[in-house]
Amino acid sequence: MSALDDVRKYAPNADADVVAAMERTYALALSNADARLVAFGDPSELATVRENFVKGKLGVADPDASIDAAIASIGERIPGQRQRLTVYYLLAEHYGKLGLFA
Repeated sequence: MSALDDVRKYAPNADADVVAAMERTYALALSNADARLVAFGDPSELATVRENFVKGKLGVADPDASIDAAIASIGERIPGQRQRLTVYYLLAEHYGKLGLFA
């Protein structure tokens, strides 16, 4: 299944160009089998998503608890294996930051 297909399971109108740009941006991480997935049961992994992606890349300055709640809500929407690119797309969509990848 392509990254776009996975994203569109949760965001049916996902922008193919944005997904492609995200794939290019995160190609190194996505090339590693372990890094392709977000481990929602690992607090250090979720802290990395919060600090490096939400705060670092998206520039969100909300309190950690608010960001953590947004990350958790994305995790609840996606059953089973959670593809990093899908999680990142949904977080960028949640925060209205998809334009960063356009």
